[in-house]
Amino acid sequence: QVPVVESGGGLVQSGGSLRLSCTSSELILSYYGIGWFRQAPGKEREGIACISSVSGTTSYADSAKDRFTIFRDSERKTVFLQMNDLNPDDPAVYFCAASPTSLKACELGESPYGHWGQGTQVTVSS
Repeated sequence: QVPVVESGGGLVQSGGSLRLSCTSSELILSYYGIGWFRQAPGKEREGIACISSVSGTTSYADSAKDRFTIFRDSERKTVFLQMNDLNPDDPAVYFCAASPTSLKACELGESPYGHWGQGTQVTVSS
């Protein structure tokens, strides 16, 4: 079983928007910091956004600032990544991951995250 599940990927035109979702039937996501990562073909996986569990503190990679927003729903069962103004640099497989130690702050590095999903594909057409 996969501990977290991503959804919402797909094909979008350049300049368009997508909202990715991260859910879990195994974990109570409100107890976990959540990170969104992406991996494009031939490139290393990179962290792009994260949110801590207790304080809700967020952090963004430079590539995501001002365009992407990470947030939880009101019941704290789902974590979203709202992506606006998508461009040809954004296509990748997007992963969410859960960290039990990201309470008041979160990291964009992979080491705190012990629970990963299988990813959802985002494609941007020009």
